[in-house]
Amino acid sequence: MVDALEPFHPLIAGWFRDRFGAPTEPQRIGWPHIAAGQDVLIAAPTGSGKTLAAFLACLDVLVRRGLERPLEARIEILYISPLKALSNDVHRNLEAPLAQLAERAAKEGVKFPTIQVATRTGDTPVGERAKMAKHPPHILVTTPESLFILLTSVKGREALAQVKTVIVDEIHAIAGDKRGAHLALTLERLDRLVFQVTARTPVRVGLSATQRPIERIARLLVGMKRPLPHIVDAGHRRELDLAIEITDDELAAVASNEQFSRVYDRIAELVVRRDRAELVVGDLDREIDLAAMPTVDDVRHRPAHADEQAADPLDRLLRGGQADARRHAARTLADQAIDALERQREVRAALVTRDRVDFVDDDGL
Repeated sequence: MVDALEPFHPLIAGWFRDRFGAPTEPQRIGWPHIAAGQDVLIAAPTGSGKTLAAFLACLDVLVRRGLERPLEARIEILYISPLKALSNDVHRNLEAPLAQLAERAAKEGVKFPTIQVATRTGDTPVGERAKMAKHPPHILVTTPESLFILLTSVKGREALAQVKTVIVDEIHAIAGDKRGAHLALTLERLDRLVFQVTARTPVRVGLSATQRPIERIARLLVGMKRPLPHIVDAGHRRELDLAIEITDDELAAVASNEQFSRVYDRIAELVVRRDRAELVVGDLDREIDLAAMPTVDDVRHRPAHADEQAADPLDRLLRGGQADARRHAARTLADQAIDALERQREVRAALVTRDRVDFVDDDGL
């Protein structure tokens, strides 16, 4: 069998093997097509590594060129996500791999190129936007609406004029509403801009949950002028590592504060142990409670007597060596709660308008 990592730079291939072992099916099938400059749609269940599949092939090009000469300050990779929870995706699939690659390169005596990553959403401060306009990042993470705004400004058009790859994540989430139609129009505007400057159009890589018919999602990705992209359909099922964990003592109708404290400690332990995405499922009230935990800095700046008198196990969770992990778990839960509610509304809307939409999201709510 051909090694899917062989075409990658040895630095990236070695990092991936040490970090993840073997590539997943979406990665193994998708990488050659992305590297060949083809439009690709990767449809696979959540947790199958499809986001890293898109990013790693693009990063390989940047790293190879950056090792030869300094990279120019311009946007080359555009990552678009319709969901609000961008921070976890950016950290897990971009910032963390880049930091680990730089560390590995330093150990091997290689000067790793500087690859800038920036996020542009409606919440981005004005100062950050001005900085981004003066010094464009190599990889821009944004939303469909923010991309539309960028294309209406002179500085934004200048920064986007030489984009090489556009990655549209969670494209199924907007396939059945006006956001999808609006994004399709925005991508055509981007194509025209890039073609006017470079005489080519950006490669489009779509990432989707499993859908039927998948060809509808593929057509949304590339529009009406391009041929259908290569479709990597990894199917509807994936292997699960399922375990049920409960507290050691007897369960009652209402759990005690001590029991919840041990549950949260266990969640933090699992977050620290695992390298991949964490999915924590609980009842919504407790998710909101956990997501509303104070930050570590909030606790550090409290008077000493406040800690001594604290009876809430949520406060106690922030003490000890795993505070950062607990805070990360809380943020993950908050993001998941927001996305779950959004996706639930989208699926219901699709079901109501079934005569207009031929597919619904079957990836689970």
